[in-house]
Amino acid sequence: MRPIGIDLFAGAGGLSLGFEQAGFDIPAAVEIDPVHCAIHKFNFPRTTIIPQSVQGLTGNEIREAAGIGDQVVDCVFGGAPCQGFSLIGHRAIDDPRNGLVRDFVRIVEELGARTFVFENVKGLTIGQHRIFLKELIETFEKAGYCVQMPWHVLNAAHYGVPQNRQRLFLIGARDGEKIPEYPEPLTNIAGRTKRLEGLPFGPTTKQAISDLPDADKFGTLLTSDAVKTAAFGRPSPYAAEMRCQSNDAWHLGYVRDWNPAFLTSSARTDHTEISKRRFSETHPGDVEPISRFFRLPADGVSNTLRAGTDSARGAFTSPRPIHYKHDRCVTVREMARLHGFPDWFRFNATKWHGARQIGNAVPPPLARAIAVAVRKALGAHVKRPAKMIELGEPDLLTFDLSRASRHFGIDVSPSRRDRKSGAKKRKQIDIERERLSAQKAVHG
Repeated sequence: MRPIGIDLFAGAGGLSLGFEQAGFDIPAAVEIDPVHCAIHKFNFPRTTIIPQSVQGLTGNEIREAAGIGDQVVDCVFGGAPCQGFSLIGHRAIDDPRNGLVRDFVRIVEELGARTFVFENVKGLTIGQHRIFLKELIETFEKAGYCVQMPWHVLNAAHYGVPQNRQRLFLIGARDGEKIPEYPEPLTNIAGRTKRLEGLPFGPTTKQAISDLPDADKFGTLLTSDAVKTAAFGRPSPYAAEMRCQSNDAWHLGYVRDWNPAFLTSSARTDHTEISKRRFSETHPGDVEPISRFFRLPADGVSNTLRAGTDSARGAFTSPRPIHYKHDRCVTVREMARLHGFPDWFRFNATKWHGARQIGNAVPPPLARAIAVAVRKALGAHVKRPAKMIELGEPDLLTFDLSRASRHFGIDVSPSRRDRKSGAKKRKQIDIERERLSAQKAVHG
């Protein structure tokens, strides 16, 4: 039997995908952003998406929405936003801005999860923020959980991802359970001096995206994010895995019914000639001085892909890097490759939402390495599932904030943005449960 995982602060589903590929079933995911909810629902159609904040959400409500009754929850995982800071004479964990972190611990405890994985920014390990980290570990311990110490900052580039991305992870287990170990590095960072003895270099940016057709060759990508084409090049081993060209590429996850003849998530950016000239004058590995865009090195790895901010905080878009070969910014699909998302995985059709969904996500190969370590500690033995599942409705990919909010019954008007609309959410969860029940009856 596959172990059960619950995703909190799910976003588009980087952790969900990594845990699924490691052999977990994800019956429920919690996410407050309705645009992210739509993408998660498209890619994980058999997972109940709970479209609300964790604030006020109980473990029993998650169980009811997921339809798991009193089944054991094997792991709760997620990356709670942390916006507070330490003050002399105050406990940082009690800062109201860190309420979401306390809710993560609370839900882990209420679900009685056997293990948990908490992900956050590396900055939490620096300076005064370490006080908060210490208090967070103490909070887990008071809830009956032991944290694997010392905590680790893991770099996605050490787990087969062509991107330099460091994040803090806390891994723990309920008292009496075996505590998972942090996964050992699998790859060296491509393009750098060898630092990890005996490990192969991971994929470079060129190996990650060189087989993808140049989006600028397709006029339709000025008004669409997908086009059918036979122009894919010869893939590297990494790119072949992203294109799912072998059974092993699915790992222990569910095979999706998808059409690999389409180049997706590739809406073009119509750069000016001036921008293209500036990009052409930027050497690989350097930053273009006006836009501050980083140019990808062909034989190295990407800089950290960031999410920018949402509409509530000004809709700031973080810069997408410049392609190592073409004088343009990379597409959302090229960003996805640099992040370890396979080509069947889709994002919102707009460049801004799509890039934000990738920048917010844990790279799936890193998530998978952590999830494998958790599964081993749980003692679960999992076989590759035989059944193929269909992806969600394509309309979900085009939802803007208004349409997504209506679909999930969320009121995002400025006066009520932070207020719960419990009745609507419960109704949506009931509809989602009925849909999944019907789907499972058909597909088994």
